[in-house]
Amino acid sequence: MKRITIFFLLFFFECYAFAAHDQPPATCETPASLACVYGLTSNVPGCPINGTSALPTGGWGAIAVVEGYDNPYAAQDLIKFSQQFGLPPANFSVYYTGNIVPPYNASAADEHVLDIEWAHAMAPQAKIIMVEGQDDSVVEHMNAIQLASQKVLEAGGGLVSISWTVAEFLGENAYDSYFQTPGIVYVVSSGDYSAPARYPSSSPYVIAAGGTSVVRNTQGNFVMETGWSTDPTVPIGSKSGGSGGPSLYESRPAFQNSVMRIVGAMRGTPDISFDADPNTGVCVYSTAHGGWLKDGGTSVSAPALSGIINVANRRAQSSQQELSYIYSNALKNYHAYWHDITQGNNGFPALTGYDFVTGLGSVRSYNGK
Repeated sequence: MKRITIFFLLFFFECYAFAAHDQPPATCETPASLACVYGLTSNVPGCPINGTSALPTGGWGAIAVVEGYDNPYAAQDLIKFSQQFGLPPANFSVYYTGNIVPPYNASAADEHVLDIEWAHAMAPQAKIIMVEGQDDSVVEHMNAIQLASQKVLEAGGGLVSISWTVAEFLGENAYDSYFQTPGIVYVVSSGDYSAPARYPSSSPYVIAAGGTSVVRNTQGNFVMETGWSTDPTVPIGSKSGGSGGPSLYESRPAFQNSVMRIVGAMRGTPDISFDADPNTGVCVYSTAHGGWLKDGGTSVSAPALSGIINVANRRAQSSQQELSYIYSNALKNYHAYWHDITQGNNGFPALTGYDFVTGLGSVRSYNGK
């Protein structure tokens, strides 16, 4: 096992949580409403939250989510979530780094269930694996990634979803090897702190998952998406919108040559995006939080996009292979495969085509994924 030599960094989970309820809040997005918005199911005019019921189907292999600490309620919460929205029971398992159950940490518990519930929502037939580190240190996160990779391979392949980030740092490239296990695609939250880019989403060996805001009219019908970017003047380090920008230390990978006019010589983030604005967030059930809540952040994006890529069933053998497929197909069929999001500013402006706010944009069907 590779030894970690940087101990002072802490990763930050990329999620928000609002007050808990006995029933899902009326304004939180459901698996069916977002599947409709993203063209994953048959179209319902307006894709209303109430009145849209068709769910994603399919899935293969496994999606592993990587967490810090233990959530002893995770399995029962996933059952509650699945029953509420008519999803099939999940094939769910939990593994720990080390030989003991990690300590419970209430502040991290919502993250656990957000990740497993929304991976399952988007890929209901994939096995869902949760790997828990003993704490939220870099050492334990990297240990958990290694174990998650092993367990996904044992399940026949699939994806690892990672919903935490840290500010970029000199020497981060040395950690890129953790995201290069053959047979696995890694999807990482871009961050919730507006610009600049953050690690490990800035690694060229992962898919960087950015955030959008869903815009609905007064009748509750879907109108459009914008970049999730509440105020670009908020100081760096404040949770203010989806993170993105050119990496400080990672060079532009070949799959981004088609967007080199924007990214320049460095790796650009994000690559693709999903609803993440906490004000337009998703339904989550969390016993630790007291029940149903509306949750957001790019912590939603990583597991949900992992599920979508899983069901698209290309079975790429690496993140770079998947990204090469995504970017090359965007050149040929951009508006058929992606929603081009041209409004928003996270310190960088949203643009026509690729930008540092939402990358290529949000998904439009399973095609090109």
